[in-house]
Amino acid sequence: MPSPTGVLIRTAEDADWPAMALLAASSFGSFRPREATDMWRTLIPSDGAVVACDGDDVVGMAFYLDLRLTVPGGAVLPMAGVSWVCVAPTHRRRGVLREMFGELHGRMSSYPVAGLEASEGGIYGRFGYGPASVVETLSVDRRGAGFLAEVPDPGGVRIVRPAEQRDRIEEIYERWRLRTPGGLVTPPRMWDEVFVDHEVSRRGGSPLMVLLHADGFALYRVHGDSERKSVAILKLAAVTADAYVALWRTLLGMDLMDTVTIGAPPGELLPYLLTDARGVRVTGREDGLWLRILDVPTVLAARTYATDASLVLDVTDGALGGGGRFAVEIRDGRARCVPSDAEPDAWLSLSVLGSLYLGEHRASTFAAANRLRGKDSRVISTLDAAFASDVPAQLGFGF
Repeated sequence: MPSPTGVLIRTAEDADWPAMALLAASSFGSFRPREATDMWRTLIPSDGAVVACDGDDVVGMAFYLDLRLTVPGGAVLPMAGVSWVCVAPTHRRRGVLREMFGELHGRMSSYPVAGLEASEGGIYGRFGYGPASVVETLSVDRRGAGFLAEVPDPGGVRIVRPAEQRDRIEEIYERWRLRTPGGLVTPPRMWDEVFVDHEVSRRGGSPLMVLLHADGFALYRVHGDSERKSVAILKLAAVTADAYVALWRTLLGMDLMDTVTIGAPPGELLPYLLTDARGVRVTGREDGLWLRILDVPTVLAARTYATDASLVLDVTDGALGGGGRFAVEIRDGRARCVPSDAEPDAWLSLSVLGSLYLGEHRASTFAAANRLRGKDSRVISTLDAAFASDVPAQLGFGF
């Protein structure tokens, strides 16, 4: 279709992918192996990729993946996982992204929710996306780490070869993602890429290594030289507290390692296990999964809630024209949500609703920032209580 920006927005074709890979390399500085790109393409619906063309040149692109998202309470929703969003530096500030996003989101009619990871934090809020999970980078001084006397030593951890225990790792991940808001179904082709362990994926680290417990695993790499070594955990999935403790006892028992690093949600259990909690330092914090709720009644009805409530929400959305006014009735942890013309109890943007959805952020925080208004303080307290989740949100995998 012709665009007001002067570029042509159309469905990506097979012949476009070399140019798309070049655009991704120039925009993100990343060079994916062709096998990895081919794997992602298997998850894109037939009309799920768009390009912006200036003559013969691909100057913008975006696509969405067919994903499945776990929400609080364990229900699983179809999610359009938006990725590879970029505009060439030669065509910035012309409205190309808005045009591409309008076209791409118009093709998501079968999805109740869309999600993405943001390379820049200031872009996607205006498109109705809100950061729904948080990742803190934790660095643990292994040499000074000791466990409190009352912390058990469950044992049961084995050092295994990753490919030889693929079935066990996949089975544990399935249990983990079904109980974790933000968990994603992982297709076999994606596990293939994990276990092939491409050299380019190692970023100077060792081949993939695994610690395995009956109810958990840790995938990690070793970085450094003979003088200083560190462990970088790529994924730690523990379904039980015993598995979590046993894996961390093993990780912090690697005598020649100086530090262990991991990306984890806020409020991680580890500092509470150690004699000196200061040994677990937060060295970074960033948003994880961003959500745009496309079908508000379906998405709000899918998750469970921590308290009863009866509210009318006025949800605004600017750039892409979603939102609306909805009556939400929550009883015994489940919600019924329908369009409504009643007087609102609370006013918020679709971006804020996306941030509240997985339970990571509080309505009262947004109210203090003047990004959410309630007709009285009880409304804000009710939203805080209702959207809380006992299980911290974590993104199943990056896309």
